[in-house]
Amino acid sequence: MKADLIRIYKSVHTWTGILTGMALFIAFYAGALTVFKEPIVRWATPNPTVSYLPLDETPGLIASVLAARPEVADGFAIHLRNAEHVPARMGWDEADGNDGDAASKRHYIAYLDAGGLQMEQSRPSGLASFVDVLHRVVGLPVDSDPARWFMGVVASLYALALVSGVIVLLPSLVKDFFALRTGRNLKRMWLDAHNVVGIVSLPFHIVMALSSVVFAFHDGIYDLQDKLMYEGKLAAVFQRAGPPETAGPRDPATLLTPRELVARAREFAPGFEPETLQYQRIAGPRALVRVWGKNERAVSPRAMGGFLALDPYSGKVLSTDYLPGGQDTPNLWISSFFALHMASFGGAAVKWLYFLLGLAGAWLFYSGNLLWIETRRKRADRRTGAIPAQRLDTRLMASATVGVCLGSVCGISLMMLASKWLHGRVGDLDAWLQALYYLAFFACIAWAFLRGGAAAGVHLLRLAAALALAIPATSLLGALFPASGLWAHASAATLAVDATALAMALGFAWLAQASARRIARGEPDSVWAPRLPLASTE
Repeated sequence: MKADLIRIYKSVHTWTGILTGMALFIAFYAGALTVFKEPIVRWATPNPTVSYLPLDETPGLIASVLAARPEVADGFAIHLRNAEHVPARMGWDEADGNDGDAASKRHYIAYLDAGGLQMEQSRPSGLASFVDVLHRVVGLPVDSDPARWFMGVVASLYALALVSGVIVLLPSLVKDFFALRTGRNLKRMWLDAHNVVGIVSLPFHIVMALSSVVFAFHDGIYDLQDKLMYEGKLAAVFQRAGPPETAGPRDPATLLTPRELVARAREFAPGFEPETLQYQRIAGPRALVRVWGKNERAVSPRAMGGFLALDPYSGKVLSTDYLPGGQDTPNLWISSFFALHMASFGGAAVKWLYFLLGLAGAWLFYSGNLLWIETRRKRADRRTGAIPAQRLDTRLMASATVGVCLGSVCGISLMMLASKWLHGRVGDLDAWLQALYYLAFFACIAWAFLRGGAAAGVHLLRLAAALALAIPATSLLGALFPASGLWAHASAATLAVDATALAMALGFAWLAQASARRIARGEPDSVWAPRLPLASTE
């Protein structure tokens, strides 16, 4: 391949990476945590205050709620699992205001105690949901259409960086693929590691880039399909056929019991494990229940699994379009696209693999910025040993990279801590969590520019280690002193959150020590050396 063509693709790879690297670091770091969204929710949720009603007694609870609140018949859920983040056996959402927006809905639970039927508002933790928002819109605070379009642009540049990077590496791929040359030339070692991680995880990154573009612009894609292929009738293609015109209202007293619906789902789909029954419009002619669950041996169309749609009165199967392991070929292709992005297949092994690939991807973008910085540094004069003034743009990029990347890490850890320490002590906990994230994020950026990338990198890595270590320490305090208002759970899922945080704390501490050692012993003309004079951008 011609050298000038390689130079062009190298320039494309460099600048697309620089333009998107910090945003993609946030997306990948938050995305790695989102793989374990449910364990994080369970970790951040206090112990349930309500005893779980036996499943066989649930029909009486449903009847009591519908007698007191007939409008609940439009939609409610029966939770089959007993887990930390499930406050009661029955729950439903109600719109708060006139906009009906998901963010403005209130969640209610119902249960039976010695005083009879009790209904009260419940406030689920929004911690994991906000981390997911950071992942989906690269650190922006709101998951809106403009934010998703911005993410789509970032993902498009990301895909371009992938293609150009592979082309640049092709001439030396066989020779340098597994080369990791350690020694005094740290830039060469980082470049080798960057190339190896990039090539090994290339299929993963291709899937992430392409699926992110589709997720960002899918509404526009559907509108275009509707106009060009379906003549404005696309919505009708996805509508389920309604009941006969003679069908009238139905009596909820004749509903099949939850246990009967679960048995019907398991009979129809062996290997499918139901977790939630989502009832919809049960008093009308189009009544249905979505039996949500997972099948670890099949592809799930969503991160939370999939569902089998049943008639709640007869048990008749109404739809298998979203049933893991029961979809037809067109739906399976679409679900596979979602599953490959969300790790909703292959069970725990795939989730851990995606978690590690997500962290490796975050490091890939971080290291790409460091390589750009090192490539543009001015070296000391070989004859006189004089240290030149470094370019202003490299110093600013070093500070921005350290501040943005480590700011997002520290902000997420601080949110996790606050989800326990502030629970029950503030009015709107979710608003506090988001405010604390951005406070930490921008404070880290300010510190990086104030102290410079080298010194701030050590400080912020130590802060990241301390905040990560405080996560399992908080759980330990909750276990030892439950009267403090903290809590700890003994389930495998929540213990895994604490163990992972501990491992990451050790990793950040090691990186901080290595960074400090490099500043003390490294080359004095490096951008990462402290207190170097600045020069204007060339």
